[in-house]
Order: sequence, then C-alpha cells, then structure tokens
Amino acid sequence: MRIGELAERTGTTTRALRYYESQGLLAARRTSNGYRDYGDTDRRIVEEIRSLLAIGFSLEETRPFVECLRSGHEAGDACPNSVQVYRAKLAEIDDCLTRLGAVRDQIQAQLATALQRRASAQIDHTVGDSTCC
Repeated sequence: MRIGELAERTGTTTRALRYYESQGLLAARRTSNGYRDYGDTDRRIVEEIRSLLAIGFSLEETRPFVECLRSGHEAGDACPNSVQVYRAKLAEIDDCLTRLGAVRDQIQAQLATALQRRASAQIDHTVGDSTCC
C-alpha cells in the first residue's frame, strides 16, 4: 500500500509517517517508480506507535515495541525491552502522582488557612460594627 492509504488506514497523516520513517521507526520499501510501499507489518507498527503515543509515551519510548514487532512477534510488548519501558513509564507515573499528591495537600492546607482567616475577619468585622449598651 502507498503512503496515503497507510495514513488513512491508521488514522494518521502522511507527514507523521514520513517523520516516523526519518526517526527509523518505519522503513518503507520503494517501488520501481520511487513510491513508498508498505505492508501489513508496517500498518501494525504505525498502529502500535499511535496507540502508545495516545496514552502518553514519547516517540522514542515506542522504539522497543516497534523492534519487537519487526522481529516477528505478534504483539509489540512481547519482548523484554518493551516490558522494561512499561515498568519505567509506570515508575514515572507513580512519581508524578506522588508529586501531585503533595501539591494537592499543600493547596488544601493553604485553602484551609485562607478560609480561617476569612472567617476570623468576618467575626472581627461583625463584632466591631455592633453597638452594645
């Protein structure tokens, strides 16, 4: 299949496919007239790349999955290097969640302090305005 057909079948653009090729992730064969020619393995590689990008992997992180598919495996995560990338990504996400939790706790504490100050200011303002015997 030619580049336009591959782009259509995988829901991407010809520009993205050329970029994947320039990064060594996709290898097009050339026909006698110079057109790029792709097969089903290339379609599967692009689908794997797009799937991983959609869930937050960088293009470079897709490389072991692509290599796994190229080596003949049915799935891109059937190889040890792909599993290692999964583990690294999970560790990265866990670290991010930990940092976000700390930020959330800090903001929650600042909100509580702000609400206490506001409540105190309203009480002081009400007491100051009252006319007592």
